[in-house]
Amino acid sequence: MLTYRDAGVNIDAAEQLLRRLKPLIRSTFTPAVLTDIGHFGGLYDARFPHYEHPVLVASTDGVGTKIKLAIRLGIHSTVGQDLVNHCVNDILCCGARPLFFLDYFACGQLDSAIAEQVIGGIITACRQNGCALIGGETAEMPSLYAPGDYDLAGTIVGVAERSRIIDGSSIQPGDLLIGLASTGLHTNGYSLAMAALREHDLETYIPELQSSLGEALIAIHRSYAATLLPVLDRGLLKGLAHVTGGGIMGNLSRILPRGVSAYIDWASWEVPPLFRYIQRAGNIPEEEMRRVFNLGIGIVLVVAPEHASEVLALCAEEKPVVIGHIQAAS
Repeated sequence: MLTYRDAGVNIDAAEQLLRRLKPLIRSTFTPAVLTDIGHFGGLYDARFPHYEHPVLVASTDGVGTKIKLAIRLGIHSTVGQDLVNHCVNDILCCGARPLFFLDYFACGQLDSAIAEQVIGGIITACRQNGCALIGGETAEMPSLYAPGDYDLAGTIVGVAERSRIIDGSSIQPGDLLIGLASTGLHTNGYSLAMAALREHDLETYIPELQSSLGEALIAIHRSYAATLLPVLDRGLLKGLAHVTGGGIMGNLSRILPRGVSAYIDWASWEVPPLFRYIQRAGNIPEEEMRRVFNLGIGIVLVVAPEHASEVLALCAEEKPVVIGHIQAAS
């Protein structure tokens, strides 16, 4: 007699995992959450009394091959934070405040201890960003994933005042570009980084990194919401570019209107040692480094010159630096 467990899927383990996580998931709930975990859909009260014309802003993303690093290191508590923070930063670039999050965790065979760490990271980041985790999916697919492998994705929904949406349309020549520091690679460029470092030991302490290589690579993709939401509320930003795949220039191009371009002074900040270590290890050309990695700048703010001093002061804890300006397109 054949059962689902014989085929590699353990429903009981998934249900036990959910029971253990429910109290933690509930800790992310806000008064707007109208259903408990486990229903067929998450319900969220769509009344926004503090908004004149609320606009919902949504984004979906994953963690990519950073998961392979987490598996190799046996560190699973950080990739969930990477996922949430990445999504929060993406909608922040539209001027949106996070409301709720849904996660998708897929694996070949459910290891409850690993899944609990991964989802625990999601819960931690949701709490830190004031974002309710109102639903998700844990999928066990032994015919699709190799033993020990898993994948992670998520969807975030936030809200923005229509008159305060940041779309880059007002950007013009003379505006300044202010970069805020990243915490390492964030969630991009790991395929190239790990190819360059395939012969390197991840556990040995490296003085120039002030940590092991593994610790430097697994550093959590940071959220900029706590710093930038007050700046957005003051109406001081013309544009925001989250530096993900494509590097600084590739992501700035997503928000620039026609007729302008970005000038980056690549010498205006010190590139963190981790990036130079990767570059040397793989003999990677500088242009490729700029195209793939954030090089120490996790998000770029576009600011009118008259607001630059105020924005720099408000972001002082984030190591802000003027990294360039907007010019007329040639």
